[in-house]
Amino acid sequence: MDTRISTRSRTEWVQVASGLRPEGRALINGQLVAASSGRTFEDVSPIDGCIIAQVARCETADVESAVTAARAAFERGVWRRTEPKERKRVLLRFAELMRADLERLAALETLDVGKPIGNSLAVDVPFAADCVAYYAEFADKLYDEIAPTGPDDLALIRREPLGVVAAIVPWNYPLIISAWKLAPALLAGNSVVLKPAEQSPLTAIRLGELALEAGLPPGVLNIVPGFGEEAGKTLALHGDVDMVSFTGSTDVGKLMLRYAGESNLKRVALECGGKSPQVVMQDADLAAAAEGIAWGIYYNQGETCHAGSRVIVHEKVKDALLADIARVAGTITLGHPFEPTTQMGALIDRGHLQRVLGYIDSGVSEGARVALGGKRALVETGGYYIEATILDAVRPAMRVSREEIFGPVLTATTFTDESQAVQLANDSIYGLAAAVWTNNMNVAHRVASALRGGTVWINSFDRSSLATPFGGFKQSGFGRDRSPHAIDKYVDLKTIWTAYR
Repeated sequence: MDTRISTRSRTEWVQVASGLRPEGRALINGQLVAASSGRTFEDVSPIDGCIIAQVARCETADVESAVTAARAAFERGVWRRTEPKERKRVLLRFAELMRADLERLAALETLDVGKPIGNSLAVDVPFAADCVAYYAEFADKLYDEIAPTGPDDLALIRREPLGVVAAIVPWNYPLIISAWKLAPALLAGNSVVLKPAEQSPLTAIRLGELALEAGLPPGVLNIVPGFGEEAGKTLALHGDVDMVSFTGSTDVGKLMLRYAGESNLKRVALECGGKSPQVVMQDADLAAAAEGIAWGIYYNQGETCHAGSRVIVHEKVKDALLADIARVAGTITLGHPFEPTTQMGALIDRGHLQRVLGYIDSGVSEGARVALGGKRALVETGGYYIEATILDAVRPAMRVSREEIFGPVLTATTFTDESQAVQLANDSIYGLAAAVWTNNMNVAHRVASALRGGTVWINSFDRSSLATPFGGFKQSGFGRDRSPHAIDKYVDLKTIWTAYR
């Protein structure tokens, strides 16, 4: 963890944040510009409900300008025709600038989305920079292919960039998920229009500034803050956008597919919702399971698409496990996000706070029991905080068991045998991730193979690497972020056939 976490107090971090003067304009064709209409929207901090900045409310005309700039840059070849070693140099410089801008980016991320400053400093900014550097290294290491043919022919198979990529990202991990999309798309030679969530536009705009400073040509990366139904929808419908890479809710993911069909049949890659099960067998190490389960749901306030929000536990160890999870939850500090010791911060906004509280009320009304938490916290701050919560006695048909809550709410359901555990775990429209806890490796691998999830952990949760692909099955979407496989969705294959005479 970066040493600067422990050298600043909450007061000092608040002073840093108050002195930031965040940039709220769009970035189009290398220039920071107001929305063409002159309209703005208020960016509100979930920490205390105060306004951080006025942000450009990009609409159709602004998206049109951004796409035009991106297309012109692509057609001129100012980036896609750059030598691989030069693209690598620029992207590595971009990663270096992100690391050098650590405190500003971290403070913006925490101010904008309410996550603990310790996480922003030690996880979000470094991991985003590492992602850019990871893909930069592929620039001069990806080979095209020669197909096997007869002696009188030569068939080259080349990777070609798609053109203009629209990257639409959510508010829970703005820096990390932006990097997951920008880095492989830019590596491949595409131009990108990035649309951040309206709740979290500030670090996206800052990334655009740093990319220009690193040497990315104007127009290759454009940032259009705004509302989903305005800027996002316009991007997804635009006939000169070749691909939409989207992370967000399943409902909006379905809209992306519809918009693609209604426009130019553009490519779509989706990483959508999750309702990830944690299957705990009778022989599991309950202390280890409790640690992994608690952090798997309460990290980032539960605002994580693959959060392990469903515990499916053998009936004979349920009470002991929930007691252990409650014990671990008691060590996870809920507090002001700029307090260096805080480990759970604020939910993104008032509407989401009410949504999560509404789910807790729904669970209780359907017969669930609040075993831990369940209430709003730190009301005096004006921010949006909820206690770490466990709902026990949850039946599979309950809304809290089936729908994505996206908050610090864990549900507990029991099983009696392995087949029932697998059936309960897979009884979901989602398939993003899962885990199994057991000391029997035969059982572990049998259950892991049976679970329908893009990632399945055994005796752990949320361990990850840029080298491993991330994405889901079923209505959690398709396409993968991270790993070399992510590059595939930003390129197409072209065969060039030469016949010798």
